[in-house]
Amino acid sequence: MTASVDDNLYYRELPDGTIKQTNPFSGVQVWTVPGRGARPLSRPVVGPRPLAKADRVSACAFCADRVLETPPEKCRLVPDPFGDVRGSFRTLHHLPASELSASTAEFRRVPNLFEILTWQYWHDNHGVDLSAEARDWQESYLADQAGLSHVQRVLDAKFSAQGLSLRAAALNPAELRRESAPFFGGGHDVIIARRHYTDDAATTAGLAGSGQLSVAEHRAFIALTVSSTADLYASNPEARYVAVFQNWLEPAGASFDHLHKQLVAIDEIGASNEAALEKVNGDPYLFNRWGPDFAIDHHLMLAANDHAVAFVAFGHRYPSVAIWSTSRIDQPWEMADEEVDGLADLLHAIHVALGSDVACNEEWHHRPVGVGTAMPWHVVLKLRVSNPAGFEGGTKIYVNTISPASLCARLLPRLMEARNAGRIAEGIRIGDECEVGRGVIAAAR
Repeated sequence: MTASVDDNLYYRELPDGTIKQTNPFSGVQVWTVPGRGARPLSRPVVGPRPLAKADRVSACAFCADRVLETPPEKCRLVPDPFGDVRGSFRTLHHLPASELSASTAEFRRVPNLFEILTWQYWHDNHGVDLSAEARDWQESYLADQAGLSHVQRVLDAKFSAQGLSLRAAALNPAELRRESAPFFGGGHDVIIARRHYTDDAATTAGLAGSGQLSVAEHRAFIALTVSSTADLYASNPEARYVAVFQNWLEPAGASFDHLHKQLVAIDEIGASNEAALEKVNGDPYLFNRWGPDFAIDHHLMLAANDHAVAFVAFGHRYPSVAIWSTSRIDQPWEMADEEVDGLADLLHAIHVALGSDVACNEEWHHRPVGVGTAMPWHVVLKLRVSNPAGFEGGTKIYVNTISPASLCARLLPRLMEARNAGRIAEGIRIGDECEVGRGVIAAAR
């Protein structure tokens, strides 16, 4: 189709095939240059070795046999056909250390040992203290010898990493409560999946990413992340935004090649939110115009179901796929289960199509609490297939090695194959089957 004048402001294809993109919300400039886009998406594991039995449960500090290396669990999901999470899992809250081995956690919510915004930050700058519930949990956990030993072990690891010679056993009770407070009321959590490797993996190449979860497991993973986001807002009235993200594999910033998401409460809404909200204030249709509408016009639609759409996005530093909820509600914890599951299913389908050897980041976006302008819930999946270097740093123009059209062409047949193999949720329409109308994002009309 012929590009409109508005399109040319943000997306121009030059006669030689170079595509110049400007993100309409952030202003990020991206060029896709012919001849640099033949790189593969995946980075297979180098020198894989056969898996030993211990590798499946103790390969890293997030693994099932090493639960005492992470801070006390806020909750876990365990398999239960009559459970409270999508009918497949039951939530167990605040388990004592002595009961951690009595059940198998498919997903665990634990505090991050090294917070981005520390407990001291919130306490000193905002006067935040432990809630009564968190204080009771801390007292009961420390009163149990197994719990006390667990907390001391984790604190010793933290002190050592900080270069301190301090030992937790030398702390008096008041000092121990102060030092362990982040474990019971902190604002930076990690949602950890059970598997490091897939259950049928024969070598260390068989990493278990989001696409290796079943549909039901991925729905539970997303549901727990959503409810944890709401909980962080509720537990800290000074939190203006909860950033949610997933780093998969080392090139995407992951410390461990073990599937997990992170949630960080912060006291600002963030520069990207500020920029986007300023753009759409008074014209919320901009989200539709430069999201699904643009994808429809440029044949970049990948998949859709009754509650969400997935399409190749433009104007990002890395090749990106966006998954947008079509709900009228713009905060996922307020949505019906089927609306959350709809976005989860499309996100899962894209992960399945990519495979576990593609480094990527998930960036979640929702309307910050206290903000009146709608910002529909959406997730941007960014494929870390290149590293910004001197050119990008000096010019602030990012060379994106794969064009939107090329990424779409790569992913569509993989989505079809995944559907034919029964690996993605039922009810997902792919490519030309989508029949998505303009203005589909209900919260942004």
